[in-house]
Amino acid sequence: MSTLTHFDAQGQAHMVDVSAKTLTHRVAIAQGCIEMQPATLAMVTAGNAKKGDVLGVARIAGIQAAKKTSELIPLCHPVALTRVALEFAVVDASADQSAHVVCTATAETVGPTGVEMEALTAVQVALLTIYDMCKAVDRGMVITGVRLLEKHGGKSGSFVAT
Repeated sequence: MSTLTHFDAQGQAHMVDVSAKTLTHRVAIAQGCIEMQPATLAMVTAGNAKKGDVLGVARIAGIQAAKKTSELIPLCHPVALTRVALEFAVVDASADQSAHVVCTATAETVGPTGVEMEALTAVQVALLTIYDMCKAVDRGMVITGVRLLEKHGGKSGSFVAT
C-alpha cells in the first residue's frame, strides 16, 4: 500500500511538490446522483421550477466549482483546466428505484497533477445546486454515490472503477 502523499516525514500536512512531474494529458470522470420525489423530477424536466432552468444552472455551477477546487480543498494545486463538461441523466421512478438525476462530470488538463478533485467537486456542487433550486418543494432530496469513475494520465496510469 502506498503512503499518504500529503504528509511529510514528521507527519505534518503539506502540499505535494509536483515540480519534477511530467506534463501529461490527464482526464478524470466522476459521477453522483440526487434522489427526489417524482413530482420534483417532473418540475425539473419541464423547466418550470420557480428559480429557473435547474439543470442549466447546475451545469454552470459545476463548471465554476471545478475551476475553484484549489480554493475549497486546502492541499489541492491550482490546475489549468482545458475542459470541464457536465452531463445529466434523468431517471423516472419505477418499482425498484426512486426518481433521480445522475450527474457525470469530466475534467481535463495538460499538467503535472491530476484532475480527480476537480471532477468530484464539479459533481458535488452541481448536485447541491439542484438541491438548492428545488428545496422549496422537496427538502427530502438525497445526494448519493458520488465517486470517481475513471482517471487517465500521469505516472500512476489509468484507473477505472468496478
